[in-house]
Amino acid sequence: MGVPAHYDLVETTRPYYRSTYVFVSRTARHLQLDAIDAPQLRSLTIGVHLIGDDGNNTPPAHALGQQGIIDNVRGFMIYGDYREPDPPARMIEAVARGEIDIAAAWGPLAGFAAKTSEIPLTVTPIVAGERFAPQQFQFDIAMGVRKGDHALRDRLNDFIAQNSAEITALLASYGVPLVEKQFSSVAGEHR
Repeated sequence: MGVPAHYDLVETTRPYYRSTYVFVSRTARHLQLDAIDAPQLRSLTIGVHLIGDDGNNTPPAHALGQQGIIDNVRGFMIYGDYREPDPPARMIEAVARGEIDIAAAWGPLAGFAAKTSEIPLTVTPIVAGERFAPQQFQFDIAMGVRKGDHALRDRLNDFIAQNSAEITALLASYGVPLVEKQFSSVAGEHR
């Protein structure tokens, strides 16, 4: 259901939404952070998702590391014991409990976890990631089908086109932060 558009391992549909990495903090803290290079990050305990031991971690984890912000970063495995509900949400729950000051997480996961939290949480899209290229903080999300299954891809594309308003409303109801595609100054190029 949700793969990056143009994901090489499958045939992808047209994107049906675009989302971003976000910061999540307790609303009562009034942190008002949105930039991944904000100086205030050096003095906060920051949660990031860890994907594996191969160095292939999330864009926020890489960007913080490139800035030398490592001693105050706490890693949370994206994988976990799936006998428990929603293991990736442990990091957002740590924000709610006050164990960490802020989390840098993928928006759809963070948005839903924040929406269902008993403690009010603020979800803010991360900006100022351009200097950390080729890391990206926003992604077009599509559906993936078996390579070569153009008939199914085309049926799904038609469905997406015909139901885009309903899809957008459903995503918003789950707290998924949606962002518009930004166009660069180079004709036809977008990010």
